Amino acid sequence: MAIEMDLQEVEETELREQLFDTLTEVDPGDTLEIVADRDVDVHLLRYQIEHERALSWAYAHPDAEPRELAVTVGEALGDDALATVDVRDLKPQRRHEALLGIFEELAADEGFVLVNDHDPKPLYHELRSMHGDGIDWEYASRGSGEWHVEIVKTADSESRSGDVVTQYDVREIPKQERHPTIHHRYGMIPEGGTMELIAPHEPRPLHQEFRQRYGDSFSWEVVESEPGRCRVHITKGAGGADDASGSADSDGSASPTDGEAIEVVEELDVRQLPPARRHEQIFEAYDELETGTGFVLVNDHDPKPLYHQFDAEAGAEFRWEYRQREPDEFRVLIGKADTKTGDATSGEPEAPF
Repeated sequence: MAIEMDLQEVEETELREQLFDTLTEVDPGDTLEIVADRDVDVHLLRYQIEHERALSWAYAHPDAEPRELAVTVGEALGDDALATVDVRDLKPQRRHEALLGIFEELAADEGFVLVNDHDPKPLYHELRSMHGDGIDWEYASRGSGEWHVEIVKTADSESRSGDVVTQYDVREIPKQERHPTIHHRYGMIPEGGTMELIAPHEPRPLHQEFRQRYGDSFSWEVVESEPGRCRVHITKGAGGADDASGSADSDGSASPTDGEAIEVVEELDVRQLPPARRHEQIFEAYDELETGTGFVLVNDHDPKPLYHQFDAEAGAEFRWEYRQREPDEFRVLIGKADTKTGDATSGEPEAPF
């Protein structure tokens, strides 16, 4: 049986109370169809923790405004069982914001099982940077489009404030993962949002790299500098990661270079696929490519977050080139270049900090 619930224009405290009361009255196996003007993932996780009852939910569309989702009520959680949060049908930008909000509201020794369609390692670095040793992270299963990670807050910590959307202490991130992780997350913060970096000294090579990729569409401010510690605020301006002078298809590290020939072997239209299946299908298609071949991805919105995921996880052979940008139809060539020919150049300098 499905029950409908409209949570639009409801005050936050009242929203949680109404939602919890309704969920308590729903029988296991029944569904609550919710319409809301904001994300309710934090509330759904809190309900599972406080009432020890499993929930699963799916959004009708990752970009839908207002939010439309179906919440299915499960059985009681077993002893020591963690609540589950499946974010595979959320857009990457909303995934991070939802998960950061969820983690910040956890009390010490509370946690959840994250279900994602790829390794959420950048989230681990982000949480470690923001909460230090107050996080326990353990993989329960890996791969095949379904990664399960048990995340527990082991100690209380201060939450974010002001315009800082995220924080990375790059001193805690393995050297080879630093630049890809930072670009991956920067691509998902909203315009006007600020990323805070903490490094042993000012990361000038990264600053230069940002200028090459994003042009003048960001601001860079050193807010603290002392021996062994430099704190930098990077704020995304209008255009952000999509600025023409720094977009993925004008960045030599991703676009086919002169002399490279990428043979298109298929067109992959994912517009009719559920959001949770899109990334899995795209990465499967990429894995099957031979050197020098590619496919044209057709999507209903700009897949820029996907570019940053490829940039963070794929090798130097990864290539990305926009072919069409329309409101409901984006076409992108995604391919594997032959990096042994000497024509391709990597735009990722080795991170010196």
